Amino acid sequence: MPNFQFDEYGAQDIDRTYAGPDIAAQREYVLSLLGLRPGERVLDIGSGPGYLAVSMAQAVGPTGAVHGMDPSPAMNAIARARGADIPWLRIDDGDALALPYSDDTFDVAVSTQVYEYVADMPRALGELRRVLRPGGRALILDTDWDTLVWHTADRELHQRVIKAWEEHLVHPRLPRTLAGLLRRAGFTVTGQGVHVLFNPELTEDSFSASSMKTIAEFVPGRQGLSEADVAAWLADLRARNDEGDWFYSVNRYVFMATAP
Repeated sequence: MPNFQFDEYGAQDIDRTYAGPDIAAQREYVLSLLGLRPGERVLDIGSGPGYLAVSMAQAVGPTGAVHGMDPSPAMNAIARARGADIPWLRIDDGDALALPYSDDTFDVAVSTQVYEYVADMPRALGELRRVLRPGGRALILDTDWDTLVWHTADRELHQRVIKAWEEHLVHPRLPRTLAGLLRRAGFTVTGQGVHVLFNPELTEDSFSASSMKTIAEFVPGRQGLSEADVAAWLADLRARNDEGDWFYSVNRYVFMATAP
């Protein structure tokens, strides 16, 4: 993950964001598409603070198994604590480019907001295919950051901030090529959809509120942005809210596929 590491502090921020209503709604969307059945074996690639992994473990029950996997020790510590009372849930250390599992291990694999950080997508999808059993199904969800609509008065400054923010990603527009990448990796693409994160107002627990904080911490010194520039960007956004003009929307695209 370039220039963006989930240390203990960052992992706690992500944990708070994932507890909010916007990402909770995204989890429900993902779970509805998966239709998990009791007894299935599931892999969550980039499981982060473990909310989705716990929900999937509850869905497959004690006759199934869920493995969450993440390269961040801080994230894994949070996830292990969250799922400590579920014996059939394990949180493993690992990387999307070298999954620490045997061939044909899982019935289902999920990756949400992960592959946009992975440089070698053919290799990552090859690993995904390797660990899925024949006929196993995969779900991938990632953001196209060109879909971000965020009302500001100073459009030039805002564009500089977002361009700097995209430096934390390898593939800020990954969904445009994901279906083709999956097909070239040998998968059959069975469905595509979109989940919109939409905040018509700024609330403390909204995704846009946490985004403001995370972006403001990341972008100073990038694209020529100073601390004063970032403070001005934040002030502009808060003014839009104070004037009743808050608008934030971004699209996350989901791809369903089956392994050969």
